Amino acid sequence: MSFTLATWNINSVRLREGLVARLLEEETPDILCLQECKSPVDKIPVERFRELGYAHMIARGQKGYNGVAILSRLPIREVSALDHAGLGHARHIAGQSDNGVTIHNFYVPAGGDKPDREINQKFGQKLDYLTDMRDAFRAEAPARAILVGDLNIAPREDDVWDHKKLLKVVSHTPIEVEHLADAQEAGKWVDVTRADIPEGRLYSWWSYRSPDWDAADKGRRLDHVWATPDIANAAHNSRVLRPVRGWEQPSDHAPVFATFDLQADAPVAL
Repeated sequence: MSFTLATWNINSVRLREGLVARLLEEETPDILCLQECKSPVDKIPVERFRELGYAHMIARGQKGYNGVAILSRLPIREVSALDHAGLGHARHIAGQSDNGVTIHNFYVPAGGDKPDREINQKFGQKLDYLTDMRDAFRAEAPARAILVGDLNIAPREDDVWDHKKLLKVVSHTPIEVEHLADAQEAGKWVDVTRADIPEGRLYSWWSYRSPDWDAADKGRRLDHVWATPDIANAAHNSRVLRPVRGWEQPSDHAPVFATFDLQADAPVAL
């Protein structure tokens, strides 16, 4: 069985309903994971997405902030919605498809502006969230699973436009990178995007503050696709749809894609 999955921080699913519909029509991923939906679940414009063939949705939402959703052509059932760091935020949803693959959709806290938990509570919350992710993966090792989302960290030197200049900027500080690496190692997750595209600068986010984001190209790779080792080798065709960042009234993130070719009779991990 082959399926294509995409992850996208949409920065308001209702405001950008048309952009979501355009992506679904033009790219036809089998599964689209959205973050920062900024909507209660009952206000997500599901009817338009159903008309495009996405009959299934699982989600967690809240008014004006956070929010995660998985839209799917394929049947999917919710298996968990974790509240890491006890924030009470809609930042995680996980579903399992009929092929036994579990998909985790995460929206990790951005962490505020100052990389110091003593003066910036949001930065402390981010680190605690990542620690809870690590502990959850240690407590129950994931298998036959995919993790996607806006993890709000660009871990590699070539995941940012200037490594040295961003070492003290939230999203690329050593302590954040270390916490993310600990969570990744705890679940033995494989960075599918970088397995496919091992070399070169690669970004999925460009700030609204830049008057010409494309020319300046001061991006960061904040959006990720990971997989457990038992299915990671089935992944291919990873790509960032950079042109989407240039659509009218865009999100500041671009979608990240990967395709998985899995054996239909592969063992299911429950």
